[in-house]
Amino acid sequence: MKRVSLIALTYFFSFPLFSQELATARFISDTALKHASVSVCIADALTGEAVYEHNSSVSSVPASVMKLITTAVAIEMLGPDYTFTTHIGFSGKIDTISKVLSGNIIIKGGGDPSLGSVNFSENYNDFLRSWVNEIKKLGIKKIEGSVISDDSYYDYRPTPSKWLWEDIGNYYGAGAYGLSVFDNLYEIHLKSTSGSPAPVIKEIIPAEYEPEVLNHLRALGTADYGNIFSSPYGTSATMEGIIPAGQNDFVLKASISDPPLLLAKIMTKMLNSAGITLTEEPSTARLVKNYNPDDFSLITETVSPPLSKIIEVLNHESVNLYAEHLLKELGKKYGTAGSTYAGIEVVMSFLRKNGIDNSGLYMEDGSGLSPLDAINTRLLSNVLSYMETSGKYFGDYFSSLPEAGKNGTIKYHFTDPIFDNRLRAKSGSMTRVRNYAGYLTTIKGNKLVFSIIVNNFSGSSGQIVAGVENILRQTIINK
Repeated sequence: MKRVSLIALTYFFSFPLFSQELATARFISDTALKHASVSVCIADALTGEAVYEHNSSVSSVPASVMKLITTAVAIEMLGPDYTFTTHIGFSGKIDTISKVLSGNIIIKGGGDPSLGSVNFSENYNDFLRSWVNEIKKLGIKKIEGSVISDDSYYDYRPTPSKWLWEDIGNYYGAGAYGLSVFDNLYEIHLKSTSGSPAPVIKEIIPAEYEPEVLNHLRALGTADYGNIFSSPYGTSATMEGIIPAGQNDFVLKASISDPPLLLAKIMTKMLNSAGITLTEEPSTARLVKNYNPDDFSLITETVSPPLSKIIEVLNHESVNLYAEHLLKELGKKYGTAGSTYAGIEVVMSFLRKNGIDNSGLYMEDGSGLSPLDAINTRLLSNVLSYMETSGKYFGDYFSSLPEAGKNGTIKYHFTDPIFDNRLRAKSGSMTRVRNYAGYLTTIKGNKLVFSIIVNNFSGSSGQIVAGVENILRQTIINK
């Protein structure tokens, strides 16, 4: 009762500074959290001992802080220098006299999430040009066959089964294929003339991607609620919702439904432009009958950036696609298959073997996009503490997290100077969900890990962010 009275008095007199416990109590009492669940765990980074907890054993929707689990296990098991390789070769034989290849050009995927990504190259077509140049060196003038993309490296279920239908057609819901390219996204450029309710499609980039697009969009005011619905390996997409009116070039980013086939089409076009003709249409190993993966002569290969660089982009920009690739890669290398569920089993096993209680972790993917994912802040803090004390590659892991007020998804948060060089964190958000987890250093020099998860709040997300910032500010000051 005395503690309750102290909190009440503190609120009544509105003291400018209050302890971490009072900051949390004030945050939880906000009317925006009347129907919400709030979980907090702040612990000593070196011992793992909690210095403050609130509902820390309650599992809630993690959103993108799930990526902290996936990237921790990936870098520990695969190593920061791990790379993915895409192989380009041919089947059949080349007649050195007629310069005719009686066979196919084969692109064998190796699970690279970064192939053709604008996150790693200013000119995303460079790798394609290099492939064409290497093929030209063989002296081939004609191909009696086609370009075939082989994405059998992973399973043929690109998106986790528990993802929402409204997500998988949009760019952030792009699936992880054995052969992914261009971040598996394309752009639909629209013109929404004032007074005209139906926006017009100006162009689709890349132009070689030609889905049947059903346009049910409306242009109204300044609202931006446009969505794209499509399915993996499908041939059509539907645009629905509202986009701003009076826009000459409004862009919707969507997920490519068949990246391997698109890559084969683009490669075919570039070979034709280089004077190498093909007699058959581009295709994929999934669609070609009697495809023989062993009939393959290597021409060249493309190697990805090291895993440390991929994880840095993943955590800074919260790229769902990269997280799903890493989960499948764990399943491919250490589990039973290159699949989502095989990867989840590897993650769970890693946690158990390293003494981390995973009983409150419910994984349906590696990115946190599924609303059926759940985690508790105690477990998440334990993983962060483990990485600092026992992780072989903690330096790479730590540097992959955005710096407060400087970059990544927290560039515009934690801008108070007290957070400078004291806080690195991953954010996670979706409808009615705002979460943060990471590392902080107090004024006294104590190293802490923290995890704060807020589900089902009402009001603005700004209120939630401000409350989280205040809890961490008081932690830095008082701990």
